[in-house]
Amino acid sequence: MKKKQVIRLLIQTFRTSKADKIIYSYILWFFLSAAAVWLWEPGITSYGDSLWLCFASATTIGYGDIAAVTLVGRIIIVVLSIYSIAVVAIFTAVITSFFTDLSRLRANNSVRKFIDELEHLPELSKEELQALSEKIKKFDKSDK
Repeated sequence: MKKKQVIRLLIQTFRTSKADKIIYSYILWFFLSAAAVWLWEPGITSYGDSLWLCFASATTIGYGDIAAVTLVGRIIIVVLSIYSIAVVAIFTAVITSFFTDLSRLRANNSVRKFIDELEHLPELSKEELQALSEKIKKFDKSDK
């Protein structure tokens, strides 16, 4: 398969599964959470520090250099962390689905090419017939 076809399949997989919308909404939630934490947490003095707290929480690194201390801030961080875990799981599932679809397409293309060669058997040169014979032998060996 060509690179453009592979990229198109990846994009299609994300759109079909609606994972693209989930990721976009997650990014929006991430930045809104950072803004809310910045407003509610007295110890966080900049939006950058709030982004850092959200990043450390979302990635489950949790350095502890900045922490949410208010109930509202903690709730926001908990929801962000759970949402982050779900997004990673969904992303992993979509990528797995993509590679499964890609393997299936490659196998189908190989079978189509093989059948096409068989349909045009009388037109093949001696070298092409020999190559086809080798393919059949390899296929027969892998089937046992």
